[in-house]
Amino acid sequence: MEAKKTPSADLTKKTGMFLNLGLALAVGATLAAFEWKSFDDGALKDLGMTDDNFEELLDIPITEQPPPPPPPPVEQPIIQEIPDEVEIEEKIEVNFDVDVKEQTVIKEVVIAEAPVEEKADEIFDVVETQPQPPGGMSGWNQYLSKNLKYPTQARRMGIEGTVIVVFVINTDGSIQDVEVLRGIGGGCDEEAVEVVKNAPKWTPGKQRGRPVRTRMRLPIRFKLS
Repeated sequence: MEAKKTPSADLTKKTGMFLNLGLALAVGATLAAFEWKSFDDGALKDLGMTDDNFEELLDIPITEQPPPPPPPPVEQPIIQEIPDEVEIEEKIEVNFDVDVKEQTVIKEVVIAEAPVEEKADEIFDVVETQPQPPGGMSGWNQYLSKNLKYPTQARRMGIEGTVIVVFVINTDGSIQDVEVLRGIGGGCDEEAVEVVKNAPKWTPGKQRGRPVRTRMRLPIRFKLS
C-alpha cells in the first residue's frame, strides 16, 4: 500500500516560492559584488616642488626694414651751342681725274648666242635638210622596181601590203641599223630589209649646214599584179 502524505508535509506546493527566493538571493549577491568598492590605504607621496626647466620666452621686437636708397640722379648731357658766326674751315676737295667728253659713244654690247654643240653619235629624227637617195625619190622607186623580188610564199598565200622600214643614214651616206617597224609577213619583211641594206649611198641630211646622222622611215609596198 502506498503511504499518503499529509497536505502540510507536501513540499511540492512550495517549490515556486523556494525558486523565486533563490533567484532573488542570487541577483542580490551579484549586484552586491558589482557595487562593492575597495580603497587602497597606501600613504600619499609628497612629490614636492619641481624645478621649472622651460626656457623663458623672449619678446622678439618687430624689425623695420629701412627704405631703399633713392636712385642716383641722371646727369643730363651738356649741350654746347655753336654760334652761327663760327665757320668750319675744313674743306673737302674732290679731284676728277677722268675727263668726260660729250663725243664719247658707248658701244652697244651684243651677246652672241652660244653655238649649239652637236654630238658626233647623235641621231636626228628631224633635220633642216632631209637625206636624199641617188636620183631623188623617182630614182629610189626605180631601184626598188629593179631589185625588189616578191617572195614566193607571199605570192602563194596572196599576201600583199606595205612594209614600213626604219634605218639610219650616216654622215657619209651609208645605211645601217635597218629594222622593220611594221610588217606583213610571208617573207616580205625580210625582202624589204635586204633591199634597203644593199641600196647605194644616200646624200646625208644636214643640220646647220653640217652633215648629221639621220633616222629615216620609208614604206615599201608589195602588190600582186
